Amino acid sequence: MKERFRGDSYRFLSACFCLPKRDLFLRENLLKNLTNALGQICPEAAAFSSEMGKAFLEAEEEELTVEYARLFVGPYELKAPPYGSVYLDGGRRVMGDSTMEVVRIYEKAGLVMDKEFKELPDHIAVELEFMYYLIYKEAEALEKSEREKALALREIRNHFFDNYFSPWFPSFCEKIKETTDNHFYIALADCLSTFVSKKRE
Repeated sequence: MKERFRGDSYRFLSACFCLPKRDLFLRENLLKNLTNALGQICPEAAAFSSEMGKAFLEAEEEELTVEYARLFVGPYELKAPPYGSVYLDGGRRVMGDSTMEVVRIYEKAGLVMDKEFKELPDHIAVELEFMYYLIYKEAEALEKSEREKALALREIRNHFFDNYFSPWFPSFCEKIKETTDNHFYIALADCLSTFVSKKRE
């Protein structure tokens, strides 16, 4: 059951790194669901997601949208590039060697990037969603007593996390905190950092 909550936490955090649509976030109870899931497995991170919920309600949607673009989209210099290759491959470039390896890992897990999908494969939201997918599929395999499949999925997850996610997310979170005074995104960086760091212990 704890793994289900862990998977849900990755999924909800992924959504938080998408364009902040107030109506959608509220309709889906995104931040409440994130806090509830984290509360079951990482109360320290749940405290930050609770702060996110308050900050989200206090901020205007335009304010959040503008800050989201300034941090993660551009058109000028990105303050906190949300792409793994920027941190893993050096030179602040995207679609580097690590990106290609991430795509190969997605394919090994049975996934193919949708041609309609506009974001790069190593975007933070995509990688968080992938962690959710692996946890969900592993739990599903265990429920069906497919132990070999579950073990293979666990090996993919550990390899991906240790080599292509864990090495860059701390620098990404620090970039957010260094370059914004927006309470929602500061709390989001703290929430992600606290939650994912627990996996490393």
